[in-house]
Amino acid sequence: MKKTLIVVDMQNDFIDGALGTGEAVAIVDNVKAKIENYRKSGDEIIFTRDTHGENYLETSEGKKLPVEHCIKGAYGWEIAEGLCEEGDTIIDKPSFGWTGWGDYNFDEIEIVGLCTDICVVSNALILKATFPDVPITVDARCCAGVNPATHKAALETMKMCQINVEGE
Repeated sequence: MKKTLIVVDMQNDFIDGALGTGEAVAIVDNVKAKIENYRKSGDEIIFTRDTHGENYLETSEGKKLPVEHCIKGAYGWEIAEGLCEEGDTIIDKPSFGWTGWGDYNFDEIEIVGLCTDICVVSNALILKATFPDVPITVDARCCAGVNPATHKAALETMKMCQINVEGE
């Protein structure tokens, strides 16, 4: 059985950049350890990368969140050092959730990353809708939200949608 770790938006801007938080900084080592365990087991790892253009502030999202972040090619767009390796699968997604998951085949999925209450929950729900019979787990120790209250609310939402939440 193939296990897949999906690492959502562990990018500099979400850790300690334009939209960074102390909670995001605090999970980096946990995420790094999780990735190392998957690498040792020979399991699949997929990274997502929030990707915006120079015109971000003119987009629908940019008008509601007027903070430039994850501009393609900028330092803040890059996945944090030490997480991703040459040859890893990286999906550049233009929005919170990526709708191309149906092109993949999964036996079991684990999700970690940032932000629990925006991109993690969006991708988890898309994955659950696309693959209703595939076990999906979110490790709360490897996720951080915009703030602790919305992080917790997103974890509760995922539980209600039959996504396993561990490590609370």
